[in-house]
Order: sequence, then C-alpha cells, then structure tokens
Amino acid sequence: MTDEVVLRRAVAADARATADVYLRSFDTALPTVVRPHTDDEVREYIRDVVVPFRETWVAEAADGGIVGLMVLDGELLSQLYLDPEWRGRGVGDRFVALAKERSPGGLNLWTFQVNRPAHRFYERHGFAAVEFTDGSGNEEREPDVRYVWRP
Repeated sequence: MTDEVVLRRAVAADARATADVYLRSFDTALPTVVRPHTDDEVREYIRDVVVPFRETWVAEAADGGIVGLMVLDGELLSQLYLDPEWRGRGVGDRFVALAKERSPGGLNLWTFQVNRPAHRFYERHGFAAVEFTDGSGNEEREPDVRYVWRP
C-alpha cells in the first residue's frame, strides 16, 4: 500500500540507501544495458552531486527504508527508480503526480528503448514519445526515447 510510504526531499543521510535503490532497480529493470560506472562511482555521484545539488525526492517506507527515488531538474524528470520489491504498489504513480505538481507546465524525460515497462508506465500517465535516438548521446550508448507530458 502506498500509505506505507512517505515521499520527502532527500537529505545527506539518505545518499547510500538512495544509491542502492538505484543500483538494484537498474540491474533488475535493465539487465542488458551496460552501466558505464561502477557501483562505488554511482554511490559517490549520488552522495556528492545528486542529493546535495538536485531536487531529489525519496520514498521512505514505514520501517524507515528508502524504497524509491525521483530527481527533478525543472521540467526534466531525470530519474525515477523503485526498489524492485516495491514496483506495482503505486509509489511510482505518486512520484509522477508529485513531479506534475512541481512542474505544472510540463515534463520531459528519457528512458531506454528496451525498457518497455517504463514506456507503458509513462504513457499511462499521459506522456507521449516524441524522439527516438540511437544512443550516441548517452553514456550507456543505448538507444533511448524522449517522452513529454503537457497539461
């Protein structure tokens, strides 16, 4: 149930758990995509850049564990990852609703073309695919798709 989860801004103490959610989610959802950074590099980036300098939100379960993260940069929804065990429980829906509230003029995001569940999720929330690339513009060199939501 989503009432077991509180969405709140991330603080420095959340960085490690937030990075671990990202790593578990990425590895589960995108097993064929090669990550260009080690686990430790991802943890450092989230600790040193994402949490302190980005609008980073976490989903905190009743037991205090971090089960999801979302990063906004103006109209860019740059990251939305859930712990694999928390998918399908409405947490992602709540994150998208929050993103729309924070950016009422519209949102855009990128996701990999191989991530079909993400396509269905975002399309269900009113996003439309507007651009497909060969992946030459991302670190993973993985074909991606840009989605846009406008109210």
